[in-house]
Amino acid sequence: MSLDGWNTLLVLGGIRSGKSEFAESLVADASTVRYLATAADPGDDPEWAARLAAHRARRPATWSTEETATDPRRLADVISTARPEDTLLVDDLGGWVTVLLDPAHQPADDTATVDELAAAVRSCAARLVLVSPEVGLSLVPTTPLGRAFTDALGAVNRAVADACDTVVLVVAGQPCRLKPAATRPAPSDASPAASAPSAGAATVPAQAGPTGESSETPGAPPLPASPPVTSPQVPAEPAAEAVGAGWTAPTTALPLVATGLVIQPGMELPMPDEYAGPQAVDRLASLDVPGTGLGALEQVVSFAAATQGTPVPAPWRSVRVLLVHGDHAGGVAAGTTAGESARRAEQARAGQGVLARLAAESGASLQVVDAPAAAPIEHGPALDAEQVDSALRHGWRLAEEAADAGVQLLVLAACGAGTEATAAAVLAATAGAEPPAVLARVVTAGGEIDDVAWMARCAAVRDALHRTRRSARNAVDVLAELGGGDLAVATGILLGATARRLPVLLDGPVGVAAALISRDLAGQARHWCLLADDGGHPAVRLAADVLGLDPLTQLRLDLGEGANALTVLPLLRSALALAAALPSRAEDDDSGEGDEPGPVEETEPDFHEPEPEGPGPTTTTPAAEPAETSAARAG
Repeated sequence: MSLDGWNTLLVLGGIRSGKSEFAESLVADASTVRYLATAADPGDDPEWAARLAAHRARRPATWSTEETATDPRRLADVISTARPEDTLLVDDLGGWVTVLLDPAHQPADDTATVDELAAAVRSCAARLVLVSPEVGLSLVPTTPLGRAFTDALGAVNRAVADACDTVVLVVAGQPCRLKPAATRPAPSDASPAASAPSAGAATVPAQAGPTGESSETPGAPPLPASPPVTSPQVPAEPAAEAVGAGWTAPTTALPLVATGLVIQPGMELPMPDEYAGPQAVDRLASLDVPGTGLGALEQVVSFAAATQGTPVPAPWRSVRVLLVHGDHAGGVAAGTTAGESARRAEQARAGQGVLARLAAESGASLQVVDAPAAAPIEHGPALDAEQVDSALRHGWRLAEEAADAGVQLLVLAACGAGTEATAAAVLAATAGAEPPAVLARVVTAGGEIDDVAWMARCAAVRDALHRTRRSARNAVDVLAELGGGDLAVATGILLGATARRLPVLLDGPVGVAAALISRDLAGQARHWCLLADDGGHPAVRLAADVLGLDPLTQLRLDLGEGANALTVLPLLRSALALAAALPSRAEDDDSGEGDEPGPVEETEPDFHEPEPEGPGPTTTTPAAEPAETSAARAG
């Protein structure tokens, strides 16, 4: 179950239900956690002392523990004064209520104290997880003290659940989301497609509109129309094979509204097939190879199987590179040459330069996307809210267009002044990173290290974070305050690709920063991303660790964002082709002496260099055969 996109979360559960372990897993990726322990001193109760000791033993050494048992009101104070970069874990509210009802704290205005806690949770700037027992499902206690406790705890749970943006109930170790409730849009009577959405349709907020509608917000500066797709020095690609057909079909029939698609936190987009990946890895163990197998490239086969929905995935034949070009003004661009990013973008449009040549070698098409320029983040927001919304939807449309053209894999590339420092600012705001630790050294065109420019970038990021210290840390606000147009477009691409079940290959700071932001809008997006190489970049390494993305290679290339992915792409294709073509050992033994081993699939993937996509598919790929038809033929 994906729980990305939350800021304050309440975990409910019965005794020994696993609620504390689940809560701890939610903050396991944070660099530091402030653990707020509410239980009173166990005194001479050895069993209770053993429970507390077990909780302490589970906490990582990087976590700090703060006791609040001596003063119930202190919990609300700690939560309300937490900083945006903090991560808080409160375990649990049952212990807090016990202390609140203790005669030592009476007489007291318990109702006002509960209201203070709820208000603190509602206004909390940090990421906050609270654990609380759910005792309302048991019998009514037979003692006055027991009834007072259950009544008080029930009131606290209701108040805190109302203040939190997400509530989860853990039953027998299994989390069940209670808030926000998953809702599906009502089908439209005017559209036959809306009355029969495809299997696995995603749940999208009711305000969302179809990507085919005009999606420009009134008053927002329009983004340019999608530029033409270029494939330098490469002929057009034939129609895509039927393997995995239907996996990039629209995931839902979205209702019509005047403003078009609305991208907001809590979108339910599809996840990769959870069974196909493990099945593909199990199958690899049985292949007839002289050695031990594909090694680290098993991850590629598992990823491709899950995103294609088959245990025998095919190599990606149709690949599109989306080069997002957007500059950042101010200190984040210190040390860059004026106009250099625009020159790189024009090179790519003309089919020249590193990225275009690698795209031609890989048979991939290349599309340059211009994003709005960002203002200096140390002085004010990078973009306004309308520009962010327009850029997000523009990126979503680019992914939709690629899926409609038969593209099977997107490569996200970027070029622009100040992108590395901007990614560091986003990483500091969303993952609590220290900017100097994730800012790479600045190297001049002559190969010299420019420490003055590096310090200017650090100062710009520091000032921007200080300026926004009281701002909300939700995805749209981070893009507006710190991100800029290129990150907003890249985030929209990742979300649109997720909606169309289209995998994305990343390898640079803009891509991983966009993935960090997209997880707060739709947590499923990161599961459709594959990291080719971290390039030795500290921000990419840290973001990959937070996202759970393992780099496939460690080539430490520095050819520009997107170029590393294209360099690795032929290797990934070869691994997929080999995994699909080789027979298992059992099949080889049964094939007979002198017989050629047959392929596992009906069509054997070739090892020739794939050709690029054209502007659109030349034929219509047939959809998968319905289950009813297959059953009828079998009968």
